[in-house]
Amino acid sequence: QVQLVESGGGSVQAGGSLRLSCAASGRTFYKYAMGWFRQAPGKEREFVAAIRWSGGSTYYTDSVKGRFTISRDNAKNTIYLQMSSLKPEDTAVYYCAAPSFDTPVVTTTDSYDYWGQGTMVTVSP
Repeated sequence: QVQLVESGGGSVQAGGSLRLSCAASGRTFYKYAMGWFRQAPGKEREFVAAIRWSGGSTYYTDSVKGRFTISRDNAKNTIYLQMSSLKPEDTAVYYCAAPSFDTPVVTTTDSYDYWGQGTMVTVSP
């Protein structure tokens, strides 16, 4: 059974930093892209960042470029999201996601089949 478990969320003031982790079990994803999404209250789930299996290609939504960095450790079957210069508008539940097969499209929810339970990030002004 595939499980994705996020950790590292919390409450910070604007300008602060957090590092999210997502540990996968039940299957190895080292040959697949993996991604981070977020969902704020009353809003749809949106793409945040994704990384190809080799780690050489990364993708970010415009609002987090230059502030967030996605990375992965294939040996640990884990991906990370380093978030810096956090803003109140970054407040959301953050989810990691993995596909059941490699996909060329990594920025949409439809590309992913496995989801974690989410971790809350709250950024206060």
